[in-house]
Amino acid sequence: MRKIYVLDTNVLLQDPNAVFAFEDNDVIIPAIVLEELDAKKRLADEIGRNARFTSRLLDGFRAKGKLQDGVTLDNGGSIKVELNHRSFAKMQDVFGDMSNDNRILAVALNYHMEEQEKEEPQPVILVSKDTLVRIKADVLGLTAQDYLSDRVVSNSDMYTGCVTLKLHPSVIDEFYTYRFLEIKSLNLGYTLYPNEFVILKDEMGTSKSALLKVNKEGKRLEPLFLSNDPIWGIAARNAQQRMALELLLNDDIPLVTLTGKAGTGKTLLTVAAGLMKVEDDHKYKKLLIARPVVPMGKDIGYLPGEKDEKLRPWMQPIYDNLEYLFDTKKPGDIDKVLAGLGSIQVEALTYIRGRSIPGQFIIIDEAQNLSRHEVKTIVSRVGEGSKIVLLGDPHQIDHPYLDATSNGLSYVVERFKEQGIAGHIMLERGERSNLAQLAADLL
Repeated sequence: MRKIYVLDTNVLLQDPNAVFAFEDNDVIIPAIVLEELDAKKRLADEIGRNARFTSRLLDGFRAKGKLQDGVTLDNGGSIKVELNHRSFAKMQDVFGDMSNDNRILAVALNYHMEEQEKEEPQPVILVSKDTLVRIKADVLGLTAQDYLSDRVVSNSDMYTGCVTLKLHPSVIDEFYTYRFLEIKSLNLGYTLYPNEFVILKDEMGTSKSALLKVNKEGKRLEPLFLSNDPIWGIAARNAQQRMALELLLNDDIPLVTLTGKAGTGKTLLTVAAGLMKVEDDHKYKKLLIARPVVPMGKDIGYLPGEKDEKLRPWMQPIYDNLEYLFDTKKPGDIDKVLAGLGSIQVEALTYIRGRSIPGQFIIIDEAQNLSRHEVKTIVSRVGEGSKIVLLGDPHQIDHPYLDATSNGLSYVVERFKEQGIAGHIMLERGERSNLAQLAADLL
C-alpha cells in the first residue's frame, strides 16, 4: 500500500537525499521546513552545506512541475511542498504554542485525519530525528519513525575487527607447526575479513591459545609480524592494543580505524606509532594530526589571538599525548620540541579541504564527529605513500545530527572491512586508570 511520509527538517539536514529513500511513496515537506532550511543555509559547516544542497534539489524539481501540486520522482514516488494543510486547531488544543515542530506535527496530523475519512486510507508516517517530536506524534495518535536509511549497521552488528574461535587443540597445534591455517579448512559458516584478528582458544578448556590475523587476501590465518617491544616507551597492555599496533606499524595497510571508549589508548598508541614511522624509520615525511572543531556542551565563542592560538584549546588533547611521549617537564617545552623537529603538524580539519597529502602519516582524532560526506572528503585527500588513521568513540558524539551508527567513522569501518588495504580494531579495556575505566563503564 502506498504511504505518505511527512519529513522533519532534521532529516534533510542529515541527509539531503532522503527524499529518494521512500521508494514509490508520497513525500510531504511542510512549508515551515523551507523556512528552517533557509535559516541554516548560510552556515559554513556540514549542516549549512546540506541545507544548500536540499534547496538546489528542490529547485531542480520545479522544472518537472509545481511543488505545491506534487512532482513525480524517478522511483515512482512523489514529492510535495505543503503550504498550509487545513488548520492548526487540533494541535493548539493539545500543545498550545505553534512552534515550528508543532507546525510540522499539524501537517502530519491533518493528513492523517483526512485519510481516515476515506474508504481506503493511506498510512501517514512522520519521519524525524528528534526524539521529542516522535513522542509528541505518538501522543497525537500518529505513527512516527526515526530516519534510519543513513545508518550503516545496527549497534549489535558493528564490526569489531576481532573474533574468538574455540577449536580442537589439534588445530592450534597445526598452526604452531605450519605457521598458518587455511580459513576454508575451519568450516566456520561465516566470513572472516581481510586483516581481521582471530584469537584461537582450546575448546577442551586448557590454556592453549594463539593470536592470528587474516591475510589481506582473506584466505589464510597468519601470525602477527610484530613483537611486543615498546615503541617510544609505549608497550601494548592488552591483546587489543597489540592488535592496534600491528595495524598501525604495518606499511601495507594505508587505512586504519580504531574505536573504543575513553581511556583505551587509541590516541596515545597512534601518536607513538606515527612518531616511530616518521622520526625513527623515516617511512613518512611528516606526521599530521588533526581533529574536528566540534564543542562538547555550550560553545565558548570566539577565541583571541592568531590561528595557532585559537586552535590550541581544541588541539590540547593531542599536545597532552605529545608531552607524555616526549617527556617534557615545563609548560611550553613541547612547542619548542615541535618547532625544532619541523616534521609534526597539529591542525584543525577545517583547513584540509582541497589539499593533497602525499607521503605523510595522518591521524584524524575524534572522527566520530564527522559526517559521511566529511569523512569522504578527508580520506580522498590521502596522497600516494600516505597512511591515514581514524580514531574515535562512536558512542561519544557531540554532533547534533549524528549517532553511533550514522557517523563517518562507523561508515568507514563498515565500508572498508572487506578491503585488504584497511584494518580495524575496537579497543575494549581502559588503561588510563581504574577510575577512568569505571567511569566509562558506569556513567
